[in-house]
Amino acid sequence: MQFIDEAEIHVKAGDGGRGAVAFRREKYVPRGGPSGGDGGNGGDVVLETDGRLTTLLDFRFKREYRARNGEPGRGRDQNGHAAQELLLKVPPGTLVKDAASGEIVADLHEDGTRFVLARGGRGGLGNMNFATPTLQAPRFAQPGTEGEEKRVRLELRLLADVGLVGFPNAGKSTLVARLSRARPKIADYPFTTLTPHLGVVQYKDGRSFVLSDLPGLIEGAHRGAGLGHRFLKHMQRCRVMVHLVDASQERDLVADFEAIGRELVLFDPALGRKEQVVAANKIDVPEARERAEALRKKLARRKVRVHLISGATGEGTKELLDAVVRALDGAEAPQPFDKDLPPEPSARMKP
Repeated sequence: MQFIDEAEIHVKAGDGGRGAVAFRREKYVPRGGPSGGDGGNGGDVVLETDGRLTTLLDFRFKREYRARNGEPGRGRDQNGHAAQELLLKVPPGTLVKDAASGEIVADLHEDGTRFVLARGGRGGLGNMNFATPTLQAPRFAQPGTEGEEKRVRLELRLLADVGLVGFPNAGKSTLVARLSRARPKIADYPFTTLTPHLGVVQYKDGRSFVLSDLPGLIEGAHRGAGLGHRFLKHMQRCRVMVHLVDASQERDLVADFEAIGRELVLFDPALGRKEQVVAANKIDVPEARERAEALRKKLARRKVRVHLISGATGEGTKELLDAVVRALDGAEAPQPFDKDLPPEPSARMKP
């Protein structure tokens, strides 16, 4: 199944049915009077989260959604039927934004949540509602009101507690496979991971959390370089990040660590405020342990603790899990990205 995490759709709620203009013509009803019924209400367009869905694939090929209109009123005081709602199911974690302004309309992060995206129009009143002692035979009725029409952008943001970030080939997928039952693709070339993967990590005393790996980041990711920038939005709901550094590379590991941190902040400052656990991976590779120890000493001067691990052999992963759980216990609830917050009132005013 393709991983589709963005879609733009146009929705139109149903219009209300028009009220009827009618008069009684029964044989034994003298001076029958007006009998036009009301029109039915138009159908709403409703979004509902469904935990069985994991992508927005259903919205890739169909972009227009219209609810039915309400039925018009009829004679003999008969009201028109209201139209049924149009139900659109989305995966939990879906963010709904106005396509034009980018303003958040709804954040649907819990399973079974319902949200009325566009309200149907109200049915018009039939002429029986306008009869008075001085106007006993009204020959007019109300038209129904139009249903709401909107163009919105759907963005899926994965519901993971912990997210893995790092350069391509840092061993993120291997670590996910080691710690959970997820089986992402693993290979010895960069950009093996093309889409995020989720895995449930079982910890002590029945505790568990959801771990996600993202495609590898490179410098300039916030400007669109590489693949990881497209999926960085999925880090918004993570409470803790695990920054994985590849200690097997003959590179300046401190510079690599700083480069990834810089890309996260440039994408959105909110990512720089999240709890972070740093791990130097692949210490099973010859000479990698020595480089990892050097990185640990350098970052210790900045009061940053580095865990030495091997995703391939499992060495150090128990201590890493302990650190991640401690970070989860002290982490705040996920906050919106700064770019998703409405602008300050002063910023909206033109100079």
